Amino acid sequence: MKVLVIPDVHLKPKMFYRASAIMRQGKADRAVCLMDIADDWGQEYNVDLYVETYDAAISFAKEYPDTLWCYGNHDLSYVWYMPETGYSSMAMSTVQRKLIDLKVALPENNPIKYVQRIDNVIFSHGGVSDYFVREYVSASKYNDIDAVMDTINCLGANEMWNDASPIWLRPQYSNIKMYKPRKMLQVVGHTPVEKIYRDRNIISCDVFSTYRNGKAIGTEEFLILDTLTWECNRVKL
Repeated sequence: MKVLVIPDVHLKPKMFYRASAIMRQGKADRAVCLMDIADDWGQEYNVDLYVETYDAAISFAKEYPDTLWCYGNHDLSYVWYMPETGYSSMAMSTVQRKLIDLKVALPENNPIKYVQRIDNVIFSHGGVSDYFVREYVSASKYNDIDAVMDTINCLGANEMWNDASPIWLRPQYSNIKMYKPRKMLQVVGHTPVEKIYRDRNIISCDVFSTYRNGKAIGTEEFLILDTLTWECNRVKL
């Protein structure tokens, strides 16, 4: 299956417009969004931009209902009342309301999760480490990948709001062992990179983020991944 990956959004509604165009061209079978829809440098008072971005996400969800969505730390900071860099108290109620609207727009059997799986590919905002699985999943379930995913997706703020969790992990900065590296490929965002690249069993694709001055860090390309062959293509509109 060919999957279009929408990485960290950070108040860029154009990403959903471009993703829709790619999907209409038939270049991918379905999409996965790594979220962080909210927050960007200096936009704390631009509530209209928050509204436009979430409305674009909701429209995309309605047009492509089988899209998978993975919570990011910036999304959950509004759910769990844990402010961080870029958090907007002005937009707090808007984000909370729009996240509910996004959930309602999704099919009942396709909720937003921390981690998602298609074939032997795990999608999450930051990545699933072997340490995190061993810490929070019983040893009897370790080799049952679906059971591991289910267990993680049932965790709460106490377990997830830390640097080792799938919403915060930055495997690009260490040699941390990832979960089942020989069997599972992982696709992650969260850490801005200059280009989409694979290292070990991790594909990093947060290439739409910017510096404080608004200058692009990455190539602003979308990843299209074949989840069976792990072949990668990059698309830029």
